[in-house]
Amino acid sequence: MKKSVLITGASGGLGGAVVQKFLKEDFQVYGTARNANGLEGAQITSVDLTNEAAVNEYIAQLTAQDANLKTAILLVGGFAMGDLKKTDGAALQKMYKLNFETTYFVVRALLSHFEANGGGHFVLIGTRAAFTAKDAAHLVAYGLSKSLVMYLAEIINAYGKDKNIQASVIVPSTIDTPQNREAMPDADFSKWTTGEAIADAIYYLMTDSGKHLREVVLKMYNES
Repeated sequence: MKKSVLITGASGGLGGAVVQKFLKEDFQVYGTARNANGLEGAQITSVDLTNEAAVNEYIAQLTAQDANLKTAILLVGGFAMGDLKKTDGAALQKMYKLNFETTYFVVRALLSHFEANGGGHFVLIGTRAAFTAKDAAHLVAYGLSKSLVMYLAEIINAYGKDKNIQASVIVPSTIDTPQNREAMPDADFSKWTTGEAIADAIYYLMTDSGKHLREVVLKMYNES
């Protein structure tokens, strides 16, 4: 029986690499994305992950279809610049919804399924700005929202300790994507981390050796 994985944000700069890695490893891949272009082989659905009711409906349908789903890689999120003076309530709310709510709603919706089916693994995306004030100084809303994501991982691990449910966090530096190259054309791209490297690291967590790890926080900075 094929292993199954849910990948949110499947069409993003990182999502495409993760989808391709898990397809290559012969997983049944389910994904959320606005469109399925370039994601052939995966079962893609458009879902507004900031809408809790829509998330609950999607996860209920998905788990009814595939009881073998035991991995969720939650990549949906957003990024915004802004220091304390420039970060108003609207900026905070936007980052909170994009980064925290989209993660929390999927986690909450999947939790009962994981409990009923012998466990499960959540992979979340953090950032240096979530735990280093210097890095958050010009990324206030982004850093604060991602700090909640990282604390959510700790809560999941505390809750799931005796239930075979765990959360891991990937903390990348700048990811080498076409969008980031366009935004920072003068940067040294060789110092960035790649989507493929992140996908390989996430997959390792699902291997027999990787499953021995607990409360994982992988800082994938390369040289940036």
